[in-house]
Amino acid sequence: MLDLSTPIVMGILNATPDSFYNKGKESSSAELVANGLQMLNEGAQILDLGGMSSRPGAELISSNEEWKRIQQPLEELLVAAPQAIISIDTFRSEIAKKALDAGAAIINDISGGDINDEIVDVCIKYQAPYICMHMQGRPQSMQQNPKYQEIVAEVFAYLHDKIISFTSRGLKDIIIDPGFGFGKNIEHNYRLLTELNFFTNLGTPLLVGISRKSMVYKVLGVSAENSLEGTTSLHKSALNHGANILRVHDVKEAIACIATFNKEEKEI
Repeated sequence: MLDLSTPIVMGILNATPDSFYNKGKESSSAELVANGLQMLNEGAQILDLGGMSSRPGAELISSNEEWKRIQQPLEELLVAAPQAIISIDTFRSEIAKKALDAGAAIINDISGGDINDEIVDVCIKYQAPYICMHMQGRPQSMQQNPKYQEIVAEVFAYLHDKIISFTSRGLKDIIIDPGFGFGKNIEHNYRLLTELNFFTNLGTPLLVGISRKSMVYKVLGVSAENSLEGTTSLHKSALNHGANILRVHDVKEAIACIATFNKEEKEI
């Protein structure tokens, strides 16, 4: 479905009332569909639709509520753009199954199967690509003093073991995500970014989600709403260190970042 010989963009669609960036604005079905279509028009190759916030301290919602939030925008997006590749941001196997039945193509699991291992079996059954992310702890408590002996080695080992386990069970397409901001402080995040190219040794596509996160706006002393320039700067760094997919709120700017990156690579 996807050519990752050059980096691509995944646009974020939060069907949540408590996301850290848009604070629930533009989360109605009509607004999500309009935003998704605009992202596709701007060059996003994947749309990542999520119904439950995973920001630090976010509350757990029921499976029924999660599905209620994403069902209509998912179905309407696929009517408006039948060829759209839609990823579903969930750690629940029942949500993954419903979404894949409805036409979603990828499952993006922040827990790497640690919360609900059956989600991997669903992806195997449907032959759906699975995004495996590293998270220390759970969203409700993950930012309460996260600790590592050696973060790069520990995150690498975690993802390596997941790849071995999942492929042995029959999962064919795995995308890895080091999990910036998920059980990591600012120093941890920048260490991962600096040594991001180490993760290319895992031999799977590498997704980076740093858009407007605290590792950007806290360093700059601004709000998430005013962190686009800092995000773009870190996106360029991620591309230079091997990122294949940028998961972003601002598609047009990320596409421009990739275009200049590709030009530099071509000239070199």
